[in-house]
Amino acid sequence: MTKNTTILGIDISKDSFDVYDDLKGHRQFSNDLKGFNSFYKSLKENTWVIMEATGSYHHRLVLYLFENGIVVSVVNPLVVKRFIQMKLNRVKTDKSDAQMICRYGQEQTLEPWEPDPEYVKQCKEVQSVVQLYFKQRTALKNKLHSLQSKGLTKGKAITSLKRQLRGLDKEIAFLEDEMESLIKANEPDLYTRIKSIPGLGKKTAILLIVATNGFKDFASSKQISSYFGMAPHERSSGSSVKGKTRIGKNGHPIIRNHLFLCSFTACMYNPQCKALYDRIVAKGKSKKLALIAVSNKLIKQAYGIAKSGLYYDENYRSKLA
Repeated sequence: MTKNTTILGIDISKDSFDVYDDLKGHRQFSNDLKGFNSFYKSLKENTWVIMEATGSYHHRLVLYLFENGIVVSVVNPLVVKRFIQMKLNRVKTDKSDAQMICRYGQEQTLEPWEPDPEYVKQCKEVQSVVQLYFKQRTALKNKLHSLQSKGLTKGKAITSLKRQLRGLDKEIAFLEDEMESLIKANEPDLYTRIKSIPGLGKKTAILLIVATNGFKDFASSKQISSYFGMAPHERSSGSSVKGKTRIGKNGHPIIRNHLFLCSFTACMYNPQCKALYDRIVAKGKSKKLALIAVSNKLIKQAYGIAKSGLYYDENYRSKLA
């Protein structure tokens, strides 16, 4: 970015997107190919476009701009929200949001957006369907349990529910195998090395690789922990406020849950994780806090292995000493 770079902020919704820059002010375009073309024709050279990651609404526009050579950044909506709050802006409209996104781009260091590799996009699509099936399976299991608790063990309703559950289990297994095949075909060495960490199974290894683009999208393990929502938040002030340390509700709940479950196994079979858990508990901290720390330790180990090209070695630290 140079001093002559024109920063444009975009607030995008289902049917339209609002644009703001200091030179032309506010404009609005339709969120379709016609609107994309009109917006592109209005751009000057040396332009940098910033927009929020808004579900699926921003995907077509950001890909269109990238393919046409426009530098674009996609930022976390929570980051923009905190920026707006810091500026004490109480107005909440599409027009004002586009202006504040523009201001954010002018004041912050930006990273240019690049599309995910094809295999990552395919895995994310498969994963979204798997999660839908998990939700459906949970609903069906709850209904089956409700009927059985009333003493119903036979009948067409029971038979139908069980048949649906078997079908969902089959589809989930089919899609999970597809994700594993995609990872093995594109990141076979990384997949094998991540699985070498005691406590991390193949499902969690796949989720980590897909969510981080093979750990290429992050500069440190701390960034990954924050992205997944695994970073602990302490609430204390003086002698009067002594809140419990918790992890945030933001981030990636699926991976967060998988890592937390993995932490139980890691405490038994991963020497570094076990030592960390025992040390935290010995200080009088809660077991849950210790398990969160172990989850972050697993992220750190996975990141280190991904960047180093090495397999897990429990004696690695002693070799460095």
